[in-house]
Amino acid sequence: MSHEQHLTPSHDHGHSHSHGHDHHDEPTHHSMKNGILPWMKGWITTTNHKDIGTLYLFFSLIMLFYGGALALLIRLQLFQPGARFFNPDFYNELVTIHGLVMVFGVIMPAFVGLANWMIPMMIGAPDMALPRLNNWSFWLLPFAFSLLIISLLVPGSGPNFGWTLYAPLSTTYGPPSTDYLIVAIHMMGISSVLGAINIIATITNLRAPGMTWMMMPLFVWTWFITAFLLIGAMPVLAGVVTMVLFDRHFGTSFFNAAGGGDPVMYQHLFWFFGHPEVYIMILPAFGIISEVIPTFSRKKLFGHEFMVGAVAAIAILSYVVWGHHMFTAGMAVGTQLYFMYATMLIAVPTGIKVFNWVGTMWRGSLTFETPMLFAIAFVILFTIGGFSGLMLAIAPADYQYQDTYFVVAHFHYVLVAGALLSIFCAVYYWLPKWTGRYYNETLGKWHFWLTVISLNLTFFPMHFLGLAGMPRRITDYALQYAEFNMLASIGAFVLGFSQFIFLYNLLTTVFGKKNQKADDRVWEGSHGLEWTLASPAPYHSFTSPPAITMTKHEVEEKFEE
Repeated sequence: MSHEQHLTPSHDHGHSHSHGHDHHDEPTHHSMKNGILPWMKGWITTTNHKDIGTLYLFFSLIMLFYGGALALLIRLQLFQPGARFFNPDFYNELVTIHGLVMVFGVIMPAFVGLANWMIPMMIGAPDMALPRLNNWSFWLLPFAFSLLIISLLVPGSGPNFGWTLYAPLSTTYGPPSTDYLIVAIHMMGISSVLGAINIIATITNLRAPGMTWMMMPLFVWTWFITAFLLIGAMPVLAGVVTMVLFDRHFGTSFFNAAGGGDPVMYQHLFWFFGHPEVYIMILPAFGIISEVIPTFSRKKLFGHEFMVGAVAAIAILSYVVWGHHMFTAGMAVGTQLYFMYATMLIAVPTGIKVFNWVGTMWRGSLTFETPMLFAIAFVILFTIGGFSGLMLAIAPADYQYQDTYFVVAHFHYVLVAGALLSIFCAVYYWLPKWTGRYYNETLGKWHFWLTVISLNLTFFPMHFLGLAGMPRRITDYALQYAEFNMLASIGAFVLGFSQFIFLYNLLTTVFGKKNQKADDRVWEGSHGLEWTLASPAPYHSFTSPPAITMTKHEVEEKFEE
């Protein structure tokens, strides 16, 4: 395992539930014994990092089923050519809301929830640095998504221009509901930026004495770097949707060619946010996989410093490659060449990570519990998504792939087979530590196999559809695309319904009393401060900070023995 996780605290710190907990050992809102009002007030006003992490994760779970239901409606329409389930306008609304919910409502809140739960425990901190800000940044989200979902019901039409909100579709032709969407995006953005500031403040100021930067677990490192990406990217999105709002209501012409504006400028601004956003949704996944693979390989992470460097390199490069989304928008050849080479360069640090994960597993003492299965599937499937990304990076080839189902296949391999599988991986890995109970391993494996098989059945055929020329965002298609679309739709329904296994397993572990009690060190190969705490993790983890006495070198020598 990576040396940074073999931290040996020099004294007891919150092992016992009584230590430092006398004022309120178990908060009132964790059970409804005192009535529903105190329970609700407790959850609404809580500033504890574990509670807020839980709120984020449950919110993400609800949104996963909502966004997934929209996806199944999309696949229902595309099950066979000539289907007449929805009119094209409503179909476009489904595509728009599905994309926004999955990106801003599922992937990002889940990663922020994991950060809230784990970062203080991994660095020996008592809580997040800014607990009230933490509460505020979560509670913005339910209101933002209420606005987003209500926008479907506004007279006229819901937002129907795709999740990218391209002008002039969102400005000149956008329905009245677009304004709800813009306010919702502002609220999500504020939430993300506040969360990012909190994470940076926590990691910078609250590490346990003796924990150097290079001793931090990789999950903490990936989130530290992601937080800077969020602070850089989200204000750009806020700016561009504000310009859309001004074009719609205040007579400006930022994106209106008739008034001297340029709709292509919208694309530049959107993708200047959009490309770092892609890495915001995958870097924390790299951190999770870098925790899980060493644990089940019973080895330290291969090349920890290189992994940190690779994450930093990916983050820096992510700001200078946005133009590869726009090769067909009338870009000068020299600019195309620059974006092409810059994009292909990202393959280098990403490749370092993949080889380091494989190097960690090489000759390790591997076992295949559910988290490890998800981690291995992540490495294989994310690599496929990376390769199709390299294909899209080649400007002359991109002329063929642009706006076809090949692009849909590519980003679903990155975001479903990448980000979403890593979230499942993290939940299975840390759930026993959170709840003090083991989940049902058999159900976990059923969930894994059904998810991975159906995921490939859903998204792999889309590569072939795209290469054969099927465009994105159409409600009907020619007969030659029928078979692959039918396969993709069948896969999508299996994928959707297999998530109920996960839901059942999760709820029985959290609320059931029958599951086996978890040890403090849940997994045999796990090392790190979070595994020195009791299971379930006490409400206040480290009331006095653990002092880390061993140097990195001593840790490595001890582990080699």
